[in-house]
Amino acid sequence: MIRILLADDQTLVRQGIQTLLDLEEDLIVVGAAANGQQALAMVEQMQPDVVLMDVRMPVMDGVAATGEITKRWPHIGVIILTTFDDDEYVIEGLKAGARGYMLKDADSSEIVEAVRIVARGEALIQPSITRKVLAEFTRLAGGRAPATLPLAEPLTEREMDVLRGIATGQSNREIADQLCISEGTVKNHVSSLLAKLAVRDRTQAIIRARKLGLIE
Repeated sequence: MIRILLADDQTLVRQGIQTLLDLEEDLIVVGAAANGQQALAMVEQMQPDVVLMDVRMPVMDGVAATGEITKRWPHIGVIILTTFDDDEYVIEGLKAGARGYMLKDADSSEIVEAVRIVARGEALIQPSITRKVLAEFTRLAGGRAPATLPLAEPLTEREMDVLRGIATGQSNREIADQLCISEGTVKNHVSSLLAKLAVRDRTQAIIRARKLGLIE
């Protein structure tokens, strides 16, 4: 069973998400917090596999809570739930170490799959959010694409195939099926391309690859 903690200051949102997660046989909600401070205390006590974290909460917001969780319990995956108005929170959440970014209006099946992907140790970011993050970086750079150094070692053709799969939100398993290779081989390619791009996770890989013009 994948153990999940919900953190959202809106009771109806927490109840709605719990209802859809409870329909899945492999998922169980072990707790629900109304702010980041409560989430930290519950994470310490319950040690969930995944935390679904709202960003705008009283007492302690989701970004601050995410930073504490990833620092103290790096094995726990945090998925930030955001809205179209939360661009600055997504960028800060990226720095805080969240492994997933989902819009609150995502389909229930997308949220369920995101939980499973992050529980496996992978990362997931919706392509629409990636575009918004990159647009924000461009805005902060005065309308110019941020400067970035070229790669010391170019990506191989297969690594590019894997990168494109990551950029469309596919899991390792889905990429493996599409490319007719093993999931273990995909993991090796992911590790290699992360090293070449000099980033720590799949989300940052997408952003850097877009800056370099490797993907659209």
